[in-house]
Amino acid sequence: WFGADAADELATVQVLVAGGVELDRPSVTEGLTPLAMARERGYATLERVLAAAQRHRATDDPDAVLLASAAAGDADAVALAVRDGADLEARDAAGRTALLLASAGDHVEVARVLVALGADPDAVDAQQDTPWLVTGVTGSVEMLEVLLPAGPDLGLVNRFGGVSVIPASERGHVEYVRRVVDTGIDVDHVNRLGWTALLEAVILGDGGERHQEVVRVLLAAGADASIGDRDGVTPLGHAIRLGHEELAAVLREQR
Repeated sequence: WFGADAADELATVQVLVAGGVELDRPSVTEGLTPLAMARERGYATLERVLAAAQRHRATDDPDAVLLASAAAGDADAVALAVRDGADLEARDAAGRTALLLASAGDHVEVARVLVALGADPDAVDAQQDTPWLVTGVTGSVEMLEVLLPAGPDLGLVNRFGGVSVIPASERGHVEYVRRVVDTGIDVDHVNRLGWTALLEAVILGDGGERHQEVVRVLLAAGADASIGDRDGVTPLGHAIRLGHEELAAVLREQR
């Protein structure tokens, strides 16, 4: 009644539905249920959620519905599965939780609801991924922002021994790298290959503008360009070897 048909109100209503809120209790003054209020205000999105909740009949396997809905990006169905008693940390055959499935699919609306309900951003699957680590692969800054309030462990590593900034640097996710270096993540972390984020950006990148900017961001964040690989070859050495002249120039500027 006092809100808007916007993202914050949507997540709030979905969380309340998940928590088991009474849907039919009318307000004292207006005599309107939440659904009637949404219709009165013309809040089509909130009306959608509340109408679905009114029609809903409990499922026999809420965990399966939760996981499938999270993978499909259906936040309304996620809320209803939790209302039916689904375990927030239920796992699929690959050990993935609903939050990990949402993160991998970049389903921000789903993740916002799950985080508000207390889902674990550090839940590790069979491939040693977590909801947080996956953001380094997708490069989703919006998902990063949703997960940060849940307090993810920035030091957890993927199956290659890397923190999230390393795959993000490899893939040239400039805006993600720009944001994640401000979280306190270790920009000089060395993975199992013996590579830092700088080395990964140079060795596995294409030397183009995106990877050049990633290198600039990492250097500005204090990344140590003197750290070499297991053979002692530095990022500059690899840039020269690969013929990435512009990238080499960026690294020389910081010497």
